[in-house]
Amino acid sequence: MRVVVSAEGDNLDAPASPVFGRCPTYIFVNSESMEFEALPNPAVSQGGGAGIQAAQFVVNHGAQVVLSGNLGPNAFDVLQAANVPGYLVPEGTVRQAVEAYKAGRLQSMGEANVAAHAGMGGGRGRGRRMGWAGQASPPPEPVSQKKEAELASLRESLRSLRQQLAETMARIEQLEREE
Repeated sequence: MRVVVSAEGDNLDAPASPVFGRCPTYIFVNSESMEFEALPNPAVSQGGGAGIQAAQFVVNHGAQVVLSGNLGPNAFDVLQAANVPGYLVPEGTVRQAVEAYKAGRLQSMGEANVAAHAGMGGGRGRGRRMGWAGQASPPPEPVSQKKEAELASLRESLRSLRQQLAETMARIEQLEREE
Protein backbone atom coordinates (compact mmCIF):
# COMPACT_ATOMS: atom_id res chain seq x y z
CA MET A 1 0.00 0.00 0.00
CA ARG A 2 1.25 3.51 -0.82
CA VAL A 3 1.19 5.52 2.40
CA VAL A 4 2.15 9.18 2.61
CA VAL A 5 3.53 10.79 5.77
CA SER A 6 3.80 14.55 6.30
CA ALA A 7 7.43 15.01 7.29
CA GLU A 8 10.05 17.48 8.46
CA GLY A 9 12.81 15.85 6.40
CA ASP A 10 13.43 13.61 3.41
CA ASN A 11 13.98 10.10 4.80
CA LEU A 12 12.34 7.45 6.98
CA ASP A 13 14.12 8.69 10.11
CA ALA A 14 12.90 12.29 9.66
CA PRO A 15 10.39 13.53 12.22
CA ALA A 16 6.76 13.20 11.19
CA SER A 17 5.26 16.68 10.78
CA PRO A 18 2.47 17.89 13.06
CA VAL A 19 0.89 19.68 10.07
CA PHE A 20 -0.30 18.44 6.71
CA GLY A 21 -0.89 21.33 4.30
CA ARG A 22 2.30 23.23 5.11
CA CYS A 23 4.75 20.47 6.00
CA PRO A 24 8.06 20.71 4.12
CA THR A 25 8.04 17.21 2.64
CA TYR A 26 5.75 14.28 1.85
CA ILE A 27 7.30 10.86 2.13
CA PHE A 28 5.49 8.22 0.10
CA VAL A 29 6.19 4.78 1.54
CA ASN A 30 5.42 1.31 0.23
CA SER A 31 4.15 -0.14 3.52
CA GLU A 32 5.23 -3.69 2.59
CA SER A 33 8.79 -3.05 1.37
CA MET A 34 9.40 0.28 3.17
CA GLU A 35 10.82 1.71 -0.06
CA PHE A 36 10.13 5.44 -0.12
CA GLU A 37 10.08 8.56 -2.24
CA ALA A 38 10.44 12.02 -0.67
CA LEU A 39 8.79 14.92 -2.52
CA PRO A 40 8.78 18.59 -1.51
CA ASN A 41 5.36 20.00 -0.65
CA PRO A 42 4.38 22.43 -3.43
CA ALA A 43 1.90 24.14 -1.08
CA VAL A 44 4.28 24.82 1.80
CA SER A 45 4.39 28.58 1.17
CA GLN A 46 0.99 28.93 -0.52
CA GLY A 47 -0.82 32.09 0.60
CA GLY A 48 -4.18 30.34 0.90
CA GLY A 49 -5.63 27.00 -0.08
CA ALA A 50 -2.55 25.06 1.03
CA GLY A 51 -4.65 22.21 2.39
CA ILE A 52 -6.54 21.74 -0.85
CA GLN A 53 -3.42 21.92 -3.01
CA ALA A 54 -1.48 19.59 -0.69
CA ALA A 55 -4.30 17.03 -0.60
CA GLN A 56 -4.63 17.08 -4.40
CA PHE A 57 -0.85 16.66 -4.69
CA VAL A 58 -0.72 13.53 -2.51
CA VAL A 59 -3.80 12.04 -4.19
CA ASN A 60 -2.29 12.71 -7.64
CA HIS A 61 0.89 10.93 -6.49
CA GLY A 62 -1.02 7.79 -5.59
CA ALA A 63 -1.41 8.07 -1.82
CA GLN A 64 -3.85 5.47 -0.51
CA VAL A 65 -3.51 6.52 3.15
CA VAL A 66 -2.38 9.79 4.79
CA LEU A 67 -0.49 9.82 8.11
CA SER A 68 -0.21 13.26 9.72
CA GLY A 69 -0.42 15.11 13.01
CA ASN A 70 -3.28 17.33 11.87
CA LEU A 71 -5.67 17.67 8.95
CA GLY A 72 -7.67 20.84 8.34
CA PRO A 73 -11.19 20.74 6.93
CA ASN A 74 -10.24 21.63 3.35
CA ALA A 75 -7.57 18.94 3.09
CA PHE A 76 -9.81 16.44 4.86
CA ASP A 77 -12.65 17.07 2.41
CA VAL A 78 -10.42 16.59 -0.64
CA LEU A 79 -8.96 13.38 0.78
CA GLN A 80 -12.37 12.08 1.73
CA ALA A 81 -13.74 12.79 -1.76
CA ALA A 82 -10.85 10.71 -3.14
CA ASN A 83 -11.51 7.92 -0.59
CA VAL A 84 -8.08 8.41 1.00
CA PRO A 85 -8.34 7.92 4.78
CA GLY A 86 -6.28 9.96 7.23
CA TYR A 87 -4.70 8.68 10.44
CA LEU A 88 -3.40 10.71 13.37
CA VAL A 89 0.32 10.51 14.06
CA PRO A 90 1.70 11.62 17.41
CA GLU A 91 5.36 12.58 17.64
CA GLY A 92 7.90 10.22 16.12
CA THR A 93 9.67 9.48 12.88
CA VAL A 94 8.19 8.64 9.50
CA ARG A 95 9.31 5.04 9.99
CA GLN A 96 7.59 4.87 13.41
CA ALA A 97 4.39 6.30 11.92
CA VAL A 98 4.29 3.69 9.14
CA GLU A 99 5.08 0.88 11.60
CA ALA A 100 2.31 2.10 13.92
CA TYR A 101 -0.11 2.22 10.98
CA LYS A 102 0.82 -1.32 9.92
CA ALA A 103 0.30 -2.51 13.52
CA GLY A 104 -3.13 -0.85 13.70
CA ARG A 105 -2.10 1.56 16.46
CA LEU A 106 -3.09 4.83 14.75
CA GLN A 107 -6.45 6.50 15.22
CA SER A 108 -8.46 7.02 12.06
CA MET A 109 -9.64 10.58 11.44
CA GLY A 110 -13.39 10.73 10.99
CA GLU A 111 -13.21 14.48 10.48
CA ALA A 112 -10.75 17.37 10.38
CA ASN A 113 -9.01 17.80 13.73
CA VAL A 114 -8.01 21.46 13.40
CA ALA A 115 -9.77 24.59 12.22
CA ALA A 116 -9.22 26.04 8.77
CA HIS A 117 -5.94 27.99 8.49
CA ALA A 118 -4.55 26.44 11.70
CA GLY A 119 -1.21 25.77 10.02
CA MET A 120 -0.69 29.37 8.89
CA GLY A 121 1.85 31.55 10.65
CA GLY A 122 4.56 28.93 10.88
CA GLY A 123 3.83 27.96 14.50
CA ARG A 124 4.33 24.34 15.41
CA GLY A 125 1.90 22.41 17.50
CA ARG A 126 -1.14 24.47 16.62
CA GLY A 127 -4.43 22.67 16.83
CA ARG A 128 -5.41 19.64 18.86
CA ARG A 129 -3.01 16.70 18.91
CA MET A 130 -4.32 13.18 19.24
CA GLY A 131 -2.52 10.20 20.79
CA TRP A 132 -2.05 6.61 19.70
CA ALA A 133 -5.18 4.54 19.17
CA GLY A 134 -5.78 1.81 21.64
CA GLN A 135 -5.58 4.04 24.68
CA ALA A 136 -8.35 3.44 27.19
CA SER A 137 -11.52 5.28 26.29
CA PRO A 138 -15.05 4.90 27.62
CA PRO A 139 -17.33 2.60 25.62
CA PRO A 140 -19.95 4.32 23.48
CA GLU A 141 -23.41 4.69 24.95
CA PRO A 142 -26.06 2.35 23.50
CA VAL A 143 -28.08 3.99 20.73
CA SER A 144 -31.63 3.04 19.79
CA GLN A 145 -32.21 1.55 16.33
CA LYS A 146 -34.21 4.59 15.23
CA LYS A 147 -31.43 6.91 16.31
CA GLU A 148 -28.86 4.63 14.64
CA ALA A 149 -30.78 4.77 11.34
CA GLU A 150 -31.03 8.57 11.52
CA LEU A 151 -27.30 8.84 12.28
CA ALA A 152 -26.48 6.60 9.32
CA SER A 153 -28.66 8.72 7.04
CA LEU A 154 -27.10 11.96 8.28
CA ARG A 155 -23.57 10.56 7.90
CA GLU A 156 -24.32 9.57 4.29
CA SER A 157 -25.73 13.03 3.62
CA LEU A 158 -22.62 14.61 5.17
CA ARG A 159 -20.33 12.38 3.07
CA SER A 160 -22.13 13.49 -0.08
CA LEU A 161 -21.97 17.16 0.90
CA ARG A 162 -18.25 16.89 1.70
CA GLN A 163 -17.60 15.36 -1.70
CA GLN A 164 -19.56 18.15 -3.42
CA LEU A 165 -17.67 20.74 -1.36
CA ALA A 166 -14.29 19.24 -2.23
CA GLU A 167 -15.14 19.15 -5.94
CA THR A 168 -16.42 22.72 -5.84
CA MET A 169 -13.36 23.97 -3.95
CA ALA A 170 -11.03 22.20 -6.39
CA ARG A 171 -12.82 23.78 -9.37
CA ILE A 172 -12.65 27.24 -7.77
CA GLU A 173 -8.90 26.80 -7.22
CA GLN A 174 -8.45 25.66 -10.82
CA LEU A 175 -10.36 28.69 -12.18
CA GLU A 176 -8.41 31.08 -9.95
CA ARG A 177 -5.10 29.67 -11.21
CA GLU A 178 -6.23 30.23 -14.82
CA GLU A 179 -6.82 33.95 -14.26
